This record gives sequence, structure tokens and C-alpha cells, in this order.
Amino acid sequence: MEPAQDCLSDVTDEALLVAYGNGDREAARALTLRLAPRLYAHAVRMLADPAEAEDVTQEAMLRLWRIAPQWRQGEARVSTWLYRVVVNLCTDRLRRRRGVGLDGIDEPQDERPGAERRLLDQARARALSDALAELPERQRMAVLLRHIEGLGNPEIAEIMDISVEAVESLLARGKRALARILADRREELGYEDV
Repeated sequence: MEPAQDCLSDVTDEALLVAYGNGDREAARALTLRLAPRLYAHAVRMLADPAEAEDVTQEAMLRLWRIAPQWRQGEARVSTWLYRVVVNLCTDRLRRRRGVGLDGIDEPQDERPGAERRLLDQARARALSDALAELPERQRMAVLLRHIEGLGNPEIAEIMDISVEAVESLLARGKRALARILADRREELGYEDV
């Protein structure tokens, strides 16, 4: 089974999806192994709830499998399409649970040595999560996709269904707002020398 996976590592996402649409189950397995972890990680960052993120990832992949037979190569990248689905599913869940803050969610345990460093890292992560939660939804989404997921502005524009200029504006406003929100906590978070 593993050698087949190695052979599929050079195949594009789009080609794997078309192959699955034509009945190749191994292509679906390879595509799931390749894309699901990234989608899950993004959903966890947006929702701060691993169980919900898993549900979102599964739903996104199910939607992909349903449209596989009709997939038109060249119109969109599979990963971009999936990110858009995940963002929309997460946004729907966040809208349904408005009023639930990130404060009620425990931070994951960090296994790195050094309790002081671990506590500082946790405080920084919590501060960033809290600050991100204060951003308007579209600014938060753009900042997460760019600076956490590492996507380029054109891909973010496609995922969010807006222009590249609008992405740039959302990112600039989001970064300014984050800087303003976190300004009073620089010393507390260990950034006094930065």
C-alpha cells in the first residue's frame, strides 16, 4: 500500500480528484492524507475547538467527494476550493455560537522544556487568540489565512471571493488593529525590547 502512496505524491491535487471522480479510491485516500491535516489545523485555529474542527474537516472532504465527478480542472485549485468551504463552515459555526469567548477553552499542553518559556508562549498565544477574536470576521479570516496558513494574497482573494486589493486592505487594517489591541501588553508578554 505504501509504494502506491509514494507514486501518488507527485500527482497534483486536481489530477487526484479527477481520478477519484472516475472511481479510483486510492486517489481519494492520497488526497485526504495530503489535504485534511491542513484543513483541520486551519479549522482549529478559527474555531478553537478540535472536535468542531474535525467535523468541519470531514464535512469539507465529503463536499469535495460529492462534486468530484463534475470537477472542472483549471477553474480553481482543489486546496483553494477546500479552504473556502472550511472558512464558510467555520464562519457558520461561529455565527451560531456568537457570544462564546475563547477564554472558556483550555490551551493545549506544550511539551517543550522550560516552564517559564512555556507559560510565556501560552500567554502570547492566548493574547493573540483574544486579539484575533476582537477583529471583525473578515479581517480575522484574512490575517489567519495569510500569517498562520501562509497563503498568498491572490489565493486568499479567491477563497474569500474578493479582490487582491481588498485582501491587502483587510490585512493592513487587521495588523493595525492587532498592534493597537496588544500595545498595552508588550511588557507583560516579553516584548519590551522588541
